[in-house]
Amino acid sequence: MARIDQLVRQLVDVKNSGREILLVTSGAIGAGMGELSLEQRPKLLPQQQAAAALGQGLLIGVYNKFLREYGEKGGQILLTASDMEDRNRYLNAFDTLLALLQHGVIPIINENDTVATDEIKFGDNDTLAARVAGLVEADLLINLTDTEGLYRTSPPHNQEEAEPIRSIDEISPEIEQLAGKEGSPAATGGMETKIEAAKVATGSGIPMVIAPGYREAVVLQVIDMLEEETDFDLGTTFLPQEDTLSKRKQWLLYNLTSEGSVLVDRGARDALVLKGKSLLPSGILKVDGDFSRGELINVLDGSEEVIAKGLANYSASEVREIKGRHSEEIYEILGYIHQEEVLHRDNIVVVS
Repeated sequence: MARIDQLVRQLVDVKNSGREILLVTSGAIGAGMGELSLEQRPKLLPQQQAAAALGQGLLIGVYNKFLREYGEKGGQILLTASDMEDRNRYLNAFDTLLALLQHGVIPIINENDTVATDEIKFGDNDTLAARVAGLVEADLLINLTDTEGLYRTSPPHNQEEAEPIRSIDEISPEIEQLAGKEGSPAATGGMETKIEAAKVATGSGIPMVIAPGYREAVVLQVIDMLEEETDFDLGTTFLPQEDTLSKRKQWLLYNLTSEGSVLVDRGARDALVLKGKSLLPSGILKVDGDFSRGELINVLDGSEEVIAKGLANYSASEVREIKGRHSEEIYEILGYIHQEEVLHRDNIVVVS
């Protein structure tokens, strides 16, 4: 309770300085565990959902108890991965968050664990926070955790003198390898999911700071550190990429699951990667999966590396029929034509 009070006081101070605040929180299952007298996080999904059903009301109640003591109020938003994948629901979530902010309400966001399944759950609130940050085009994402940041060596509890990496301008494979897989007993995720979240945030043009949540006034200190442009001396700061994606392409890349793939020849690869062109059926060599029209698919090059992702204008069975053929032959082969392209450049994100 003292830790939540400390956090809420900081959020109110930040809001009073003229900024807009959104809070992504975990804790519903943990709170429900207490109500069910469970010492360890249940492994079965229905048991987790039952704990969340009890705990979510307690969690939002605690936040609002402290917020109202400082003259503020919080509005509960529960999301599943499928809410972010569906374009209309994605935009509806944005509209709701915007309306709450316009009314001076602090959105308090959590995954909807009571209905989430293995197929639709985010799995960790690091990913959820990064997606929400991209959704609202945030200026900063602060990820509060129980360490001082990302360490260059083994987990910090193994080395008393370990020093965290203070700033990272590129998330290289070497940086990814530094992440351990530990999380707290009542939670999911760990440093590995925080690095994945940093990829989403920085790819959306948003700096992300992993900071020690147990430090007093840590949120205010992080903001001061970034605003004063002094040396990075708190937590680990992931700097945003210079070439960022449009909001639509952020949604496409970070919120959708690929349902299949196409293998393309060298000419098609160069047209996509070097020239920003659409993908025509003539450049497709092979089709994998059973995707439908409008679903996200991967584009693979000759080494079977993913070079792009895009929304398919044709189903997998249709692409199998027209692959390697010219666009003007589509009508003759299928008896109809949706588009001349299998993937239009407006619906493609190059990742290579």
